[in-house]
Amino acid sequence: MLQNDSTVLVTGAAGFIGAAVSEALMARGQPVIGIDSMNDYYQVSLKQARLDRLAARFGNLFHFRKLDFSSMEALSDALGETGFEAIVHLGAQAGVRYSLENPQAYVSANLAGHVNMLELARARGVAHMVYASSSSVYGGNTKLPFAVEDRADHPVSLYAVTKKADELMSETYAHLFRIPLTGLRFFTVYGPWGRPDMAMWKFAERILSGRPIDVYNHGEMQRDFTYIDDIVGGVLACLDRPPLDNGEEKAGGSVKPHALYNIGNNKPEQLMHLIELLEQACGRKAQLNLLPMQPGDVPATYADIAALTRDTGYAPSTSLDVGVPRFVEWFRTYHSM
Repeated sequence: MLQNDSTVLVTGAAGFIGAAVSEALMARGQPVIGIDSMNDYYQVSLKQARLDRLAARFGNLFHFRKLDFSSMEALSDALGETGFEAIVHLGAQAGVRYSLENPQAYVSANLAGHVNMLELARARGVAHMVYASSSSVYGGNTKLPFAVEDRADHPVSLYAVTKKADELMSETYAHLFRIPLTGLRFFTVYGPWGRPDMAMWKFAERILSGRPIDVYNHGEMQRDFTYIDDIVGGVLACLDRPPLDNGEEKAGGSVKPHALYNIGNNKPEQLMHLIELLEQACGRKAQLNLLPMQPGDVPATYADIAALTRDTGYAPSTSLDVGVPRFVEWFRTYHSM
């Protein structure tokens, strides 16, 4: 387990999950070095607002550097001799649909950037690096719930390809250099300070402004919606428990210090139920624009979290009917609605 005062480097610190994880780390007294490129994939003002909130609350515990970690030179120059004991690597180019429009952004951030973070972890001899993967790696799998042991070699988006590649690169670094690494396959995270490109935000914005919402696959979709507080609890539980390199010889070589988990709510919800909850929280009926399935999308996600629960005690506790009103309340406050 990491020391209570150990410094953690958090990538994507201005992002939704990155800012929330940084907040939780500093709330328990751990200094955070946050890095983020502050790109304009969505409103930079929202990213800056997250950073301002962290700086205002935690002062000297939070040290932010604006940089693009897909450049090893920029990463090395910005960090210099700055010390840190662990890394939470959450920075990435997110979004399934955007990968159809701008594939180079994913190659740069998610492939080159991930290698750079692995190299940084190797050079600094960190005690542990936790990194973000995605439920998208399961592609069009029809077996539910998705288990880590399931095949994940038939991706349906470039975003998913890059996340699976991150897992494979991490496996190799754990094998060659014995770096303790943990990958987390996130399942549809939502909550206050969320992302504008995700359905929860888009739907709330359009319902409150009286505009129709686009509902893909005619509403026949299921998602394992996971509230941000539950996600943060799981990330910290993993960070505190690096996978062991016990050197036992097994078929195919020694046991590598690389763990891979699903992190979700373990309860898929119908998309139409989400819309009903948003209608109740917003106090308005939604106008539905029913559309066919989007390229790169999947009809259902459902996380098998048994391994994560076994190894860390992870137990998500926020139901959708609790989380949605919390998000809408924050959304109204943030937008002064």
